[in-house]
Amino acid sequence: MIAPDFEVYRYRSTYLNEVALHHHDFYEIYLLLRGRVAYTVENRIYQVRPGDIMLISPLELHQARISTDAEPYERIVLWVARSYLEGLSSAKTSLTRCFDASQPGHGNLLRPTPQGSADFRHQLETLGTLHSQDEYGSDLLATGCLVSLLVALNKAVTEASAQPPACTCDRVVDAVVEYINAHYSESLTLDDLADRFFISKYHLLRKFDRQVGTTVHRYILQKRLMIAKQLLGSGVAPSEVCQYCGFGDYANFYRAFRAEYHITPRQYAQSQKETPSY
Repeated sequence: MIAPDFEVYRYRSTYLNEVALHHHDFYEIYLLLRGRVAYTVENRIYQVRPGDIMLISPLELHQARISTDAEPYERIVLWVARSYLEGLSSAKTSLTRCFDASQPGHGNLLRPTPQGSADFRHQLETLGTLHSQDEYGSDLLATGCLVSLLVALNKAVTEASAQPPACTCDRVVDAVVEYINAHYSESLTLDDLADRFFISKYHLLRKFDRQVGTTVHRYILQKRLMIAKQLLGSGVAPSEVCQYCGFGDYANFYRAFRAEYHITPRQYAQSQKETPSY
């Protein structure tokens, strides 16, 4: 994401290389228009239908798995900077609540009625048009449109939370992911996890890759790096971040961070100081 506020894109693909499990520093709203997609978020797999909306927070690893023999893959994607969306919220109305995994009944998939989906699509298309214009007042109209969209999404999520769309899970993988997310700052090995959850490490590897879309080692690394970025962005010193996120020594942290994000920890921390906040 380049813009400091938000970006809207409409994509249509007839062929798409598989995108690896990843995360963003911003909120993502994804509306599927055409195609057959299984969307992985952390340890949950959602079967997404045209008209469905996926809501992804900056702290969630995710991946779209597209069926290559289906019709063309078409979607609208809205990215919103964290500080910008949080700044648009008020003490009474949080625009980020629909992304909050701690909310009762939280899920990443919103399945509106056909009319509701058409309304959200219209709002997203209007937002994209306004954001691309340079006419007088178009920036304020775009901001108003964004707020209106987020209010509607939050209301729809609240109403749907009693019966969220089903997702595919695995009891063992769920427990392993929950443990990793709570203990990422500690030493974690495949052997230790297999012993703790009474499963062979080879069976765990197969189940984990099938459910999450990556290896146990890769998931642990991505989770640590994701938390590290959040801490660096909040002003914590790189040396402290290294220890807090379980890397042990700074050289390992430096190499892993640079390989993943193509920037050093200190450079990233400096870039966040220079980014305007709202």
